[in-house]
Amino acid sequence: MTALPLEVAPRQQSWDELADAARGCVACSELAATRTHVVPGEAPRAARLLLVGEAPGAQEDETGRPFVGKAGQLLDGLLTEAGLDRGSVAVANVLKCRPPRNRKPRRPEVAACRPWLARQIELVDPLLVVTLGGTAAEWVVGPGARIATLRETDVVLDGRRVLCTYHPSAAIRFGPAGAPLAALRADLQRAAVLLEELA
Repeated sequence: MTALPLEVAPRQQSWDELADAARGCVACSELAATRTHVVPGEAPRAARLLLVGEAPGAQEDETGRPFVGKAGQLLDGLLTEAGLDRGSVAVANVLKCRPPRNRKPRRPEVAACRPWLARQIELVDPLLVVTLGGTAAEWVVGPGARIATLRETDVVLDGRRVLCTYHPSAAIRFGPAGAPLAALRADLQRAAVLLEELA
């Protein structure tokens, strides 16, 4: 990933300041007009792990919090299985606003939101970033990113290790016997081990 020009990247000094600024964003007129809440994400102090998803869904838009719907419940359970506490993990999305009807984010929307996520990564300064789904993986490695290939690849973003895996919604869609659930479970367990190695 190339560094953002300083005049483009938000320069807020804390996650809370950045979140407040994001709540006023109207860069994407359609998303600004249809959202209930901007969902900046959550970041506890000293988070060593940052999870990056695609965009808020309906429940996230209602509450202003990331990963609180069915996908979030599944994610919470898998984090617990891996020995990771959701309360100590930073969570953000590529888009901060829900696309209408949960459609896939459009490239101009991803580009407009890019500075927000880039600054969030700078502020959290995690040891490890885990991307959840294709949109988040493309944010890191560029268009055409394929999860199946990236899962087996060492990815580095600004000197940070990145694990690319499936989004919890894909695990729900394919069901309990589907490959995305098994991969997501294994990748979160691998993330827990890697965090210990990087600490």
